[in-house]
Amino acid sequence: MSSQQAELLLDVRNGVGESPVWDSARQSLWWVDIPGQALWCWSSVSGQARQWPTPEQTGCIALAAGSDALPHGQWIAAMTTGVARLTPQTDGTLTSEWIARVNHPQTGMRFNDGRCDRQGRLRAGTMVADMSLAAPSGSLYAFDAPGQLRGLEAGYITPNGMAFSPDGRTMYVSDSHPNRQTVWAFDYDTDTGTPHDRRMFIDFKPLPGRPDGAAVDEDGGYWICGNDAGLVHRFTPDGRLDRSLAVPVKKPAMCAFGGAGLDTLFVTSIRPGGDLSDQPLAGGVFALRPGVRGLDEPRCAIGAAST
Repeated sequence: MSSQQAELLLDVRNGVGESPVWDSARQSLWWVDIPGQALWCWSSVSGQARQWPTPEQTGCIALAAGSDALPHGQWIAAMTTGVARLTPQTDGTLTSEWIARVNHPQTGMRFNDGRCDRQGRLRAGTMVADMSLAAPSGSLYAFDAPGQLRGLEAGYITPNGMAFSPDGRTMYVSDSHPNRQTVWAFDYDTDTGTPHDRRMFIDFKPLPGRPDGAAVDEDGGYWICGNDAGLVHRFTPDGRLDRSLAVPVKKPAMCAFGGAGLDTLFVTSIRPGGDLSDQPLAGGVFALRPGVRGLDEPRCAIGAAST
């Protein structure tokens, strides 16, 4: 693969491919298709991909701590009505168990983007699924103990772009709705797992694309998908646009570092309705070598079953 040139990894045609997570124990990439209600896995060892049906739409996943002994691990998933523990089985079935429920302020809501902080605590946002309503009913939640979801901040339309600095002391969150198009940075209390002192990190309105899912590299660079622009942008820790890499689809959704050296940037994407003659690979998964390394994704320390 040539440097910084996107290549198709899988033509899976996901409706909304989201939440890619690299599983270093199995050298595999995992992600979800939200409307397809599926958990996906691609093995870099076998080169094969497979999927498992999920009981609800899933916005984000995190690999559960202590699950390496299981053939396909165990996943903590923020879904439509709460957080569940998912265990993919070798026969293609998936067992699920609810470990926390959410009380949405209105109907038609689900979890969207999220990830674990450096201490292994899941943080995730909710949204009204119908983005045309532009409803600021979304919130950020902390999953700190089984059965408990703690509200962190309200007022989001489409929360996205969650990521943490290498030292875990800065949390990033975007709102990708066309009315917002902003990325904020928070100071993050690593003891309590609470963000505070929100400030604008990036005003995306003059930039190409809307700010979607994100990842952080080992140097603290913030990589975020420019939805609608077919780009993945890197910003320096002080918020300066450093570079923009192209992918051959209009709607890249989220990115994650992985591969044996954590030097591959995997990008999931969205396959919208309508004429796709100018982007036949929409909904696929892509890979780039951006010339920097990422960080191993923290395992979710809360909600895992004993194995």
